[in-house]
Amino acid sequence: MGRPRTNDAAVRERLVACATEMFATRPQESVTVRALATAAGTSTAAVYTLFEGKDGLIREVRDRAVAGLFQDLTAVPGSDAALDDLYALAVAYRRWGREHRYLYTVLFGGAQSFVPSARVGDRDPVRPLVAAIDRAVADRILVGDTTLVAVSLWVALHGLVTLELAGGLGGDAAETAFRSTIDAVLRGWATPAAFPGLRRTDSGAANS
Repeated sequence: MGRPRTNDAAVRERLVACATEMFATRPQESVTVRALATAAGTSTAAVYTLFEGKDGLIREVRDRAVAGLFQDLTAVPGSDAALDDLYALAVAYRRWGREHRYLYTVLFGGAQSFVPSARVGDRDPVRPLVAAIDRAVADRILVGDTTLVAVSLWVALHGLVTLELAGGLGGDAAETAFRSTIDAVLRGWATPAAFPGLRRTDSGAANS
C-alpha cells in the first residue's frame, strides 16, 4: 500500500482557514510556520510542500481575499444609471466585508494588505467601483478625477466597515451612517445639476 496523503486538499484548506484568522488577529511576525501547522493539525513540512513557506501561504490568503471581493462586486447587476450602480456596489462591498471579516482584515489591514493605488492586475477588487465612477463622470453626474473620487469613496466605505467589524457601529446607527456617509461623499463630487438628486431617503439601498 502507498503512503497516505498528508498534504492533500483538506490540509491545504485547513491551513488557509487557520492562516486567514491568524493573520487577521495577530501581528504577522508572531504567526510562525509552526504555529500555523499546529493550528491546522498538520506538520510544518506541509506548509513548505503546499505553499513553499509562510510567504506563499500569505499570498494565497491575500489572493483569495482579492478574488472574493472582486467576484462579489462584479456580480452586482449593472443598470443604465451609474449612480444607482455605485450605491449597489457600496452595499455589496459592505456586505462582503461583514460576511468575511477575517479576509477583509487581511486584505485591508493585515498581512500584505492591499493598497488601492497598487497594481494588482485586471482583478483589482475595487475595479467595478472605479468603472461605475467613470460612467458617472462621463454622464456629468460626478465631476473630478476618477481616482480621487474612488479613493474618497473607498475611504468612507472602509471606515464604515471597519467600525462595524470592531463593534463600534451597529443596528440602526450603522444603517443611518452608511446611507448618510455615502450620500455625503457622492454629493461632494456631484455636478451642480446632479446635486439635488443625490439626496437618497430610501433605506433599501443600505440593507444587506
